Amino acid sequence: MNGRVFVIGLGLIGGSLALCIKKEHPQSTIIGLDINSEQARLAKMLGVIDEIAADIQDGAKDAKLIIIAAPVNDTKTIIQSLSKLPLNPDVIVTDTGSTKSKIVENAFSLKEQGITFIGGHPMAGSHKSGVSAAKEILFENAFYLLTPGEYVENSKVMLLKEWLKGTNAKFLTITPQNHDYLTGIVSHFPHIIAASIVRQTEKLSEADSLIPRLAAGGFRDITRIASSSPEMWKDILLHNRENLIELLNHWQDEMEWVKTLLENENSTAIYDYFYQAKQFRDRLPIKEKGAIPAFYDLYVDIPDYPGIISEITGFLAKEKISITNIRILETREDINGVLVISFQTEEDRHRAERCIRAYSSYATSIGS
Repeated sequence: MNGRVFVIGLGLIGGSLALCIKKEHPQSTIIGLDINSEQARLAKMLGVIDEIAADIQDGAKDAKLIIIAAPVNDTKTIIQSLSKLPLNPDVIVTDTGSTKSKIVENAFSLKEQGITFIGGHPMAGSHKSGVSAAKEILFENAFYLLTPGEYVENSKVMLLKEWLKGTNAKFLTITPQNHDYLTGIVSHFPHIIAASIVRQTEKLSEADSLIPRLAAGGFRDITRIASSSPEMWKDILLHNRENLIELLNHWQDEMEWVKTLLENENSTAIYDYFYQAKQFRDRLPIKEKGAIPAFYDLYVDIPDYPGIISEITGFLAKEKISITNIRILETREDINGVLVISFQTEEDRHRAERCIRAYSSYATSIGS
């Protein structure tokens, strides 16, 4: 496929999509635009895009595909701007936002102009941001949800999938309403819970200075999604408020049930509560990419002496294995001196585990 592809928003997602399209469709021309002009210049310098657009009108001219990789509120504004332009009548406009109902509803202005809009949500990400973190493999085996309106022809959906073929993602086509309900359960709601746990811990730490120290390690791991962008999550929650209010009501009922079990000292029911949760969690797919980006962590039990970290990273460097993050757990129940190394992919983690075992006698383990 060839033609102009216009990517609005050159962060991790927009940049990675541009790379995927360039790889699969080398005859296409990728035009980019970002509110941060430095990001756009960096994207051009890194070869993520071919040209920098002066503005939306310039970039959208004659484009066959327009990808809006921007926050959900900005996406609504961009859609309104596009609906006022003389676009290519065959263009497909899509987005990458985490909520869909309000976006698709807002895109009716494009339909009135005869323009096809197909909502999109690539369910992949990274703890890194910006175009410099963009990767061709970011979406590999990840779910990519498409939410066309009722008026969109199936041939247009198939054409969009062809444009995005280089992502190697798993495409699912669902309604915008179903998208928001499902992602509310498996992504938006967990972010609320993680943030609430951190906020409660912060309040309690005012009375005991030991709490922040003990909250290292495992506590940081189970609440790491609370470090996501506050601005982004404010918009997501407001866009999906109806589903989240319903889920919060269910959660309050759940917590009241747990409270009742504790008040009644019902040991059997408490055991069953954790047992059923364990059974369901253990049945979840291990190798699937879900709504929340996976972190491929490797735990390495290390002795306490100077230079141990550089020794481990040296092993990995010999085998040309890239890491995305590294830290030491000050406190982990029953284990002392644990180095946690994070990788971009599961394959890199397995390579690293084999590498460390080959060069040392240090015990390694993979979180489950």
